[in-house]
Amino acid sequence: MKPRALAFLVCPACKSELDMASDSWDGNEVLEGRLSCRQCDLRYPIRAGVPRFVPDGAYASSFGYQWNAFREVQLDSRNGTSQSADTLDGTVGWAKEKYCGRLVLDAGVGAGRFAEVVTARGGEVVGLDLTTAVDAAFHNLGRHEAVHLVQADIFAMPFRDETFDLSYSIGVLHHTPNPRLAFRRVATTVKKGGDLAVYLYAGYWLGNHFSDVIRTLTTRLPPGLMRVLSTVAIPLYFPYRVPVIGRAFQTVCPISMHRDWRWRWLDTFDWYTPKYQWKLLYPTIFHWFRENGFLDIEVFDDAIRMRGTKTA
Repeated sequence: MKPRALAFLVCPACKSELDMASDSWDGNEVLEGRLSCRQCDLRYPIRAGVPRFVPDGAYASSFGYQWNAFREVQLDSRNGTSQSADTLDGTVGWAKEKYCGRLVLDAGVGAGRFAEVVTARGGEVVGLDLTTAVDAAFHNLGRHEAVHLVQADIFAMPFRDETFDLSYSIGVLHHTPNPRLAFRRVATTVKKGGDLAVYLYAGYWLGNHFSDVIRTLTTRLPPGLMRVLSTVAIPLYFPYRVPVIGRAFQTVCPISMHRDWRWRWLDTFDWYTPKYQWKLLYPTIFHWFRENGFLDIEVFDDAIRMRGTKTA
C-alpha cells in the first residue's frame, strides 16, 4: 500500500479518515501494517501490500482462486495482444487521452487486466476486489506508481462519495447478491460530471437456461476440481465448431470458444463456478443509470455495455 492512498481511503463503516502504522516496507510500498479509524477505532490490516477491509472473499471466493490460478492469462503485456484494451474500449468508449491525470476506480479488479491498460494511458487506478484476487493483481501491477489495490466489499467501499473522475465495472456486478444495489454503490463514488461504465451479462440467450441447470451442480464443487473439469473446453472447441451440431452443443452446454486454449479454459471455469450469475436486460440497466443521476447514456455492442455521465 502506498501511503498517499490515505488521501482517498476512509473507514468503510463511518467514512472517517484513517491513520496508518507500518511494520514492513519494500520501496514505497507498505507490505505489512494496519489502518486505524480516527472516529470509530476500527482497525484494518495491511497484508502483502494490500489494505484488507474484509476478512475473506465471502460469496465470490471462487474468483480469488481463479485469478491466482490464471493470473497472467489476460494481461496484454504477457499475451502479446490488445484483447483487454479492446474489451475496455468497447465497454467505456473513452478516448485514450481521457484517462490522463484522472483517478479511476476499477470495481472488481481481478488480476488487473484493465488496470494495466488504464495506467499505460496515464490514469491513476484504484483496483477494488472482494477476494484474494487482489494478491494476483499486486503480483502483476502492485509496484506501479499509479496503481492502488484494496480488498473490500463493493457494498461497503472505503471511499467517500464522489471520489473518482471515472469508474468502471466489467463483468462483476452480475456476480453479486444484488446487482442493482452494487451498481448504486459504485455510482456514488463518481464525481459530478464524471463517467461510469459497466459490462453485464445479458439474459437474451436460450443457452443461459441450460447452463444455469448445470451450474446448480458446478457451483457446489470445489474450485480445484472445477479447474480440472474445465479443461474439457480445450478439446471440445473443435467439435463445437462443426456447423449445426456445434451450435446445438453450445446451446445445451456452453463453453468458451476463445481461440487461445488458456483463455478458453479460464473463461469456462469463470462461467460455471461463481455463486451468483445474474442475466439482465438492456432497459433494466438503462433505468439504473437514470435513477442514479446519469445522463448522456450510451449503449455499446456485445452483451450489455453501457456508459453514462453523472449530472453536474
